Amino acid sequence: MRKLTFLLTLLPLVVSAEELPAPVKAIEKQGITIIKSFDAPGGMKGYLGKYQDMGVTIYVTPDGKQAISGYMYDEKGTNLSEQMIQKDIYAPQGRELWQKMEKASWILDGQKTAPTIIYVFADPFCPYCKQFWQQARPWVESGKVQLRTLMVGVIKPESPATAAAIMTSQDPAKTWHDYEQSGGKLKLDVPASVAPAQMQVLNENQKLMDALGANATPAIYYLNRENMLQQVVGLPDAENLNAMMGEK
Repeated sequence: MRKLTFLLTLLPLVVSAEELPAPVKAIEKQGITIIKSFDAPGGMKGYLGKYQDMGVTIYVTPDGKQAISGYMYDEKGTNLSEQMIQKDIYAPQGRELWQKMEKASWILDGQKTAPTIIYVFADPFCPYCKQFWQQARPWVESGKVQLRTLMVGVIKPESPATAAAIMTSQDPAKTWHDYEQSGGKLKLDVPASVAPAQMQVLNENQKLMDALGANATPAIYYLNRENMLQQVVGLPDAENLNAMMGEK
């Protein structure tokens, strides 16, 4: 499963009011943005930052004259740096992106009371989207999982118009269900051109998908047991499928 390093691109610039030690200033000049400082073990001062969309931890020696960039481990082999990056960067930014998906235009597949929510960016002509839709049937039909599909038009020139036909049908949820169930063979009333309202939805969904760092469909997002945003791009394997469906 791919780590959500792209979340760092959405992190607002945070400039500490405190004076940075000279070695940290020198590291800053290499392109690292300092986010915050923290007290580190061994009497050292730590700094959390980012470099080319990657989380970075910097540790300054007690005399303030040297700085070490990298991971810190305790006596049990626990990566203390990764814990901080996950807690202070990925988790809050993941929740922010989750909220953006909640407010987006999506099609519900399943019961709205289903406890497990999964967001899926899908193109009408995506074969892996159809396979994932079939994979999810046992959990969706049992009321355990709800899929929230955000339509995009990226695979074929006719993808946007086909997506618009689904979104503007009398019952988009049923149309999407029947379309996927038919393997894309359901006859749709595809418009000659996409109306501005539907094109806006497709564009907004595409921008959100881009912000999440996905470049293919299906792009699947869910929260794990630790409430951390997880991403699977493409057809999930059995392990990822069980994890996103809430299975142990």
